[in-house]
Amino acid sequence: MPLDALAEPHRLADPAAAGMLFACLADEATEICVAVYLDPDQRVLGLRHARSGAADRMVLPIRDIAADALAFGAAAVVVAHNHPSGDPRPSIADREATRRLARGLDALDMRLLDHLIVARGGITSFRRLGLL
Repeated sequence: MPLDALAEPHRLADPAAAGMLFACLADEATEICVAVYLDPDQRVLGLRHARSGAADRMVLPIRDIAADALAFGAAAVVVAHNHPSGDPRPSIADREATRRLARGLDALDMRLLDHLIVARGGITSFRRLGLL
């Protein structure tokens, strides 16, 4: 979904809006991580993505996400990645990487609002699972 479809002025207001933004990842054959950087009012400042090249693993680029968040002057970040297998359940590695990212952003006075896993079987929100 293009940013134009988000509520004006390009605001990522809730997990449903984030899910719509990232839904296109479900059809990707390799894992892709996308980070959206937000201002204090959850308006989109920028978006970056990283492709893993593998269908079964994605190393969350924590250092790059933090550097981009600083460069954008972000107050918050939402990350998403896909599971080409079709299973939207978070792996142990997904959970650990999310904890590390949340701690790293917190140290920079930024908040990880959510981590979404997008798959043909649905979208899983770490926030809704109580993991953030």
